[in-house]
Amino acid sequence: LHIAILASILSLIIYWLIRDRYRVGNLNGKHVFITGCDNGLGNSLAKWLDKKGFCVIAACATEKGSQELQSCSSLSLKTVNLNLADSNSIARAVMFVTEQTAGKGLFGLVSNAEGIAPVGPTDWLRIEDFHSVLDVSLLGLIEITLKLLPLLKRAEGRVVNLINAKGLMAFVGGGYSLSKWGMEAFSDTLRIEMQHFGVKVSIVEHGFFKAEEVNSDITEKYLFKLWNRLTPDIRDSYGEKYLVE
Repeated sequence: LHIAILASILSLIIYWLIRDRYRVGNLNGKHVFITGCDNGLGNSLAKWLDKKGFCVIAACATEKGSQELQSCSSLSLKTVNLNLADSNSIARAVMFVTEQTAGKGLFGLVSNAEGIAPVGPTDWLRIEDFHSVLDVSLLGLIEITLKLLPLLKRAEGRVVNLINAKGLMAFVGGGYSLSKWGMEAFSDTLRIEMQHFGVKVSIVEHGFFKAEEVNSDITEKYLFKLWNRLTPDIRDSYGEKYLVE
């Protein structure tokens, strides 16, 4: 029994070593579309893949983000404005990607988006606070994935969903953790369904990056903003000490 277990472990190690030696070849003409490229992980990934030789299409939420990214990238990198909370903006971005890929299909879709995340106890929040996160970080990413699936199937490409691991810990109220768990479930289902078409679906659970560190001053400011809009009954139920502690 022990020999069988050791043999299985050794076989698994050998498999991983062999698999990790594989590299994507012939990068010319392989298009990768990345969301959330104004800064942080999406921005860094767009620059890195551009240097590797991929045809990068970077989605930015602001014109400033697009200009700064283009200024330090090759001419082959293209940018497109994208508001994941707006279906019309998503449709325009999909049309742009379709034009850029010119019938070749989409080699990769990397979804990386962080909606505004109100932080506070659940009964301090309103439904629009949940929408501000879920409309971008869950429903927006699902919508653009659905609309790009035909291009991904044509190229037998891959979907990579970047999920901040801190969102998988339900330590605070609001839509942030809901969006991350939702993307986990969506990705797992999509992975099974897309196997038939040769499309791979992966989840990358990452931690903090310097560019994404939480600013405690902003968090505190937002908490006071939530506190000040509460009804007297809710404020009294928590007490002033709750806020300062």
